[in-house]
Amino acid sequence: MNLNEMLHAEYGKEMKECSNEEIYVVLLNEVNRLASQNNIKAGKKKLYYISAEFLIGKLLSNNLINLGLYDEVKKQLAENGRELSEIEEIENEPSLGNGGLGRLAACFLDSAATLGLNADGVGLNYHFGLFRQVFRNNAQTTVPDTWMSEKSWLNKTERVYPVKFRGMDVTARMYDINVTGYDGVTNKLHLFDVEGVDESIVTNGIDFDKTEIEKNLTLFLYPDDSDEDGRLLRIYQQYFMVSAGAQLILDECSERGSNLHDLYDYAVIQINDTHPTMVIPELIRLLTERGIEIDEAIGIVSKTCAYTNHTILAEALEKWKIEQLNKVVPQLMPIIEILDNKVRRKFDDPSVYIIDKDERVHMAHIDIHYGFSVNGVAWLHTEILKNEELNHFYKLYPEKFNNKTNGVTFRRWLMHCNPELAGWITELIGAGWKKDAGELQKLLSYREDKKVLEKLLAIKQNKKLKLKEYLLEKQGIELNENSIFDIQIKRLHEYKRQQLNALYVIAKYLEIKSGKKPKTPITVIFGAKAAPAYTIAQDIIHLILCLQELVDKDEEVKKYLKVVMVENYNVTFAEKLIPACDISEQISLASKEASGTGNMKFMLNGAVTLGTEDGANVEIHRFVGDENIYIFGDDSSTVVERYKKESYNAKKYYNENKTIKQAVDFIVGETLMKLGDKSRLERLFKELTEKDWFMTFPDFDSYVAAREQAYADYEDRMAWAEKMLVNIAKAGYFSSDRTIAEYNKDIWKL
Repeated sequence: MNLNEMLHAEYGKEMKECSNEEIYVVLLNEVNRLASQNNIKAGKKKLYYISAEFLIGKLLSNNLINLGLYDEVKKQLAENGRELSEIEEIENEPSLGNGGLGRLAACFLDSAATLGLNADGVGLNYHFGLFRQVFRNNAQTTVPDTWMSEKSWLNKTERVYPVKFRGMDVTARMYDINVTGYDGVTNKLHLFDVEGVDESIVTNGIDFDKTEIEKNLTLFLYPDDSDEDGRLLRIYQQYFMVSAGAQLILDECSERGSNLHDLYDYAVIQINDTHPTMVIPELIRLLTERGIEIDEAIGIVSKTCAYTNHTILAEALEKWKIEQLNKVVPQLMPIIEILDNKVRRKFDDPSVYIIDKDERVHMAHIDIHYGFSVNGVAWLHTEILKNEELNHFYKLYPEKFNNKTNGVTFRRWLMHCNPELAGWITELIGAGWKKDAGELQKLLSYREDKKVLEKLLAIKQNKKLKLKEYLLEKQGIELNENSIFDIQIKRLHEYKRQQLNALYVIAKYLEIKSGKKPKTPITVIFGAKAAPAYTIAQDIIHLILCLQELVDKDEEVKKYLKVVMVENYNVTFAEKLIPACDISEQISLASKEASGTGNMKFMLNGAVTLGTEDGANVEIHRFVGDENIYIFGDDSSTVVERYKKESYNAKKYYNENKTIKQAVDFIVGETLMKLGDKSRLERLFKELTEKDWFMTFPDFDSYVAAREQAYADYEDRMAWAEKMLVNIAKAGYFSSDRTIAEYNKDIWKL
């Protein structure tokens, strides 16, 4: 690739004279051209990975790495006085997801292409994503996240499909994004958009008329469902995605030679969480429309679809009222009723019926009965599904249940976001780890090599400086790069327990005020968005922002403690935060986090985990050993038992633990009330003292002790560097390449 020649051909001028925008557009066009030459052609069977979210992040550098062009382009730019990082800034991050679910889907597509598998993603082309988070008056406010531009990775296709709703037909247009694999092939992410979408109907933040379906259908990810119109809109979105996706699948399989009676030989559909569940009755409907008898159609679809469960929270397993489905997709209800009747004839346990006594349709039940595989996403998660949450289904279909521990793509989460560390690892052990992450184990031979450990610390220090520069530029916040960077970045949800972290911050603040100063200053960083209708989550953000202001204004404390909430946390922010992290906060209530993938990204970049025995933390603990992780809190069996017996009493802990009481009282004390909103802080105080549904208090003392031990251990820099090295060396198992290879071997069989 000769970038100068390409710029000259396009704009008639040298690179030095070109704007960053012009360089970006030429690179985008060339990457798309090269990627398109490498489309997979092998195999008649294809995976369709259907997901409501694909949080793909910026694509330029990731694609350059996967196409083997990154170093060459960076060199050519540098020779002309240009920086690739500045060109990257031109690119908007596609706002097609929110959290771990969407980021996982993006990693999986990357790994499938890397492994040469015939696998495409299917989702929606959200114009404004979830929202752009803006902080005002120590609170989250929301505005549209306008990411689409005239020149982007979206390629408009000629494929259009009719989608029928009650009393209304719309047209779905397919857009493609190339998904490049590392030294692999190019697959596609298919994103459906409605032809009549109208961005101008959004006013006053992210408000819009939820009833104007033809105009609003693809505007936002997870539209606010706190009212009936919002709930119906979610059904419209989900059906729009699966109906267009199902038509695409049938067309492509027919083009490859399927007679549709043998659909399962040509397609496997992975249903990512319950949002795409309606693909099952929709495919059955479409097959019967094409002349296949209903019983055979059900059999065909049951051999084609597989389901990934991502949650232990019962409320997160979607249930739609029959009357809601009838208002939107009445054509599906006769099929859903047939599916339910078949279950009722076979089993006499109402807890496994698809339609319950309250006339609600349980989407996960459709997936389990009429899919051929059900997988959890971490060992503990799958065990809880089998033995607790879905035990009644496990007894019926033990052969369907399997575990596929999540992974992350090392291309983005090490090679791209931390090239200095990636390059140094290659110097030490060779480049084999880039294709076989298990080779990172070779780093263990350097555990006692002082020069290697010093270099590891130097790289971490450099990443802290980079984060300092980035945060100063983005938010005007100045970090102390010589402090401990203690980071919790994930979707804001009570079970992830940002409130536990905030209570520790209060306790630490009060400790410093009383004269007990930490040896090394501490910087506590949060990043999270809260769903607009999730009031308590927004109250927790408010508390954190109030603490940020409080500490910043306190001359005595701010030398030793800093609290930062990054604004509009996204993949781009994560790529700066993760390489700079010392301590990775993975503090969900045991038994509640299905897996987590942030824990893996942090580990890969040399952060040490502070966490509960929850999700993939269990496996990280097993790999790194007790001395290279900080585990605290009650285990999952204790928590599950406490819920069963309804024995937890938050008030008792509050009244009997002086430190907890002091920290919780501080939320509604005079100091914070001056900075905060009285109703928000009082509501959060009440939630904690009267409910504390995710059991912050029982784990508090253990959490404080583990965190203080981690801070104390940080002082021995060589011993800490060894912990970092072990975490990196043991991260190989958590490559999404391994995860996808297991999916293919056990489920997809492409």
